[in-house]
Formats: sequence, C-alpha cells, structure tokens
Amino acid sequence: MPDILDQSEVDALMAAVDAGTVVEESREAQIFSRVARDWATTEIRKYNFKRPERVSKDQMRALQTLHEAFARNFGASVSGFLRTIVEVKVATCEQMTYSEFIAGLPNPTSFNLVKADGLEGEMCLEISPLIIYPIIDRLLGGTSQDLFVPQRPMTLIETRLIGNVITRGLAALAEAWAGIRAMTFEVSATESNPQLVQIVPPNEVVVVVGFELKMSSRAGTMNLCIPYNVIEPVVDELSSRNWFSPAKNLKSDRFEAGIRDGLRKAGLLVTGRLATTTITLSELTRLAPGDLILTEKPASEQVVLCVEGERKFLAQIGQFKGKRALRIVRAITPDDRVQ
Repeated sequence: MPDILDQSEVDALMAAVDAGTVVEESREAQIFSRVARDWATTEIRKYNFKRPERVSKDQMRALQTLHEAFARNFGASVSGFLRTIVEVKVATCEQMTYSEFIAGLPNPTSFNLVKADGLEGEMCLEISPLIIYPIIDRLLGGTSQDLFVPQRPMTLIETRLIGNVITRGLAALAEAWAGIRAMTFEVSATESNPQLVQIVPPNEVVVVVGFELKMSSRAGTMNLCIPYNVIEPVVDELSSRNWFSPAKNLKSDRFEAGIRDGLRKAGLLVTGRLATTTITLSELTRLAPGDLILTEKPASEQVVLCVEGERKFLAQIGQFKGKRALRIVRAITPDDRVQ
C-alpha cells in the first residue's frame, strides 16, 4: 500500500514546490512510428481510447445544422397540433458511448426505438416526463399550471396520446434528412426503463443530439441517440461539400425530375385577345345587351394568345368541330410590336 500523507505533510510539500526546492519530474514521451518523420514539425494530439471520436467535427456540425432544421419544423408542427407555442431548439450535439448515454437518462421515461427504412439498426428517441405530462394535460384540455408529474411508467392511454406527438416528430425528422437521403422513420418499440434496452454494445460510439422543449411555463428535454453503425453508410454524405452545397442539390436529377413533374401538373389560364379599343366612361355606363363594340382590327388579322396574362403566341381565329378555336401561327419575339 502506498504511504498516505497527512495534512501537514501535504502543506509542506506544496510549500516546497512553491519555493522551488522540489522540482516536478518531467518524463519525455516516446514516439513510435513506421515512417521516419520530423517530430519537431509534427503535431501530436492526445487520444482518449475510452471515448473515441469516429465522427469528424465537420460531420458533427452538419448533424447539428440538420437537426436544427428538424427542431424548427417539429416546433411548428407541435405548436399547431397543441394550439399553443412550443419552442424546440438544439441544446447539445456530442459523441459518447452508449453506456454513458443510458446512465444519464431518468427512469421512468419515454424511451422509443426508431427504425429508418434506408438504414440498418435502430435509433433511440427519449423524451423527458417533465414535458410529456404537460403535453398530455394540454391534449386533454388542461392548463398544466398545477400539474403533478408522476414517477411511474406511462399508461397505454398516455402512450397513445404522446404517440401522436412522436409521429409528427418523425415526419419532421424525415423532412430534415431528405437533403441527405430520402427515408421514413417509425417507432418499432417503446420502453419506460432505458436500462432494459440494449440496441448496441455499451462501449459503442453514439451521436447524441439533445433538444430543449418549452411550452408555456413548462420545459423538458428530448434526446436523439444515433449509433455510429446506423449512420455509417451516409456519414460521408455529411461532409460540408455534399451537405451545404445548394447548387449541387438543385442540379441533381432527383430535384430536376421533381420540379419538372410539378410544373407539368400546374394549371395555366390561356386567353385569346381578339382586339382592343377605348371608350369613354359615359359610353361604358350606357352599354346594354345587344350593343356592338367596334374595333379597328379586321377579323382576318392574327390575334394575340396570352398565357397567364403574358403575350406568348400569335394565332389565327377559326373553327374546329363547330367551335371557335385559335390556331397558333408562331411565338411572339421581343422585336414584335403587338398590343
């Protein structure tokens, strides 16, 4: 057993260090490498094997930005659903082991396993009871002013009620992830004790995105746990070049096809401007059924075909199957002077 110093010996040792009579031992670190390098110009960083960082800082910033968009959409969706203002914002975004994440959760809580159709494995969505029961009270018509938060697992009715909020959250999550990959999220299981759920080994690296929810005078937390092996197939797409480049997204075939299909289904108003003339206000007030409006344009002259009020084509008036029709002659060019 090592010797244990009493308080007087500790004070004497600290005084000796301050006086300079005792010098702290410095041990030079040994560096081993297969490649010969100039260690004077090589940057050396400490690495903690207990908490390895498998996601780069750029990818972590991309994940945080992605889930900030999710927080805005989720807050707007829940606010409309509850008919009250609900603020959702990202509080933390960090890497840790799964055991550390589980150890920091309360028991009981709303622990939901979320599965994405385009990814392998499951994620975890945990919502604190401090905000769950005020939401349930709001759904049932209460004001949540003097609400007591019980320390028990949720009942089936409460789980069903909060499931409507989680469904809207997963829809907002799918919308936020659409820029990376189109996928849908669904809850595969629900548990009240997070210690009973083991989706990955305890030492597996997970990305935990923490959210803060505020509703009236109540506040709570929500945590989204994403194991690394779940997002590993798309982790390269989280780089700044792929995620933050709007030009590439706009030029992609998927976006072009979507815009093209949407434009094809859009309805347009097409009108034929046969002629134009001017009359006085008194003449306009005296117009009656059967009156004729005379113009200086002959019936054989080409008319202007307008699309949504914009002059686009010159057409010839005629008949088709007994009905009045316009046959397009040519498109109007900037050099044409037409009325």
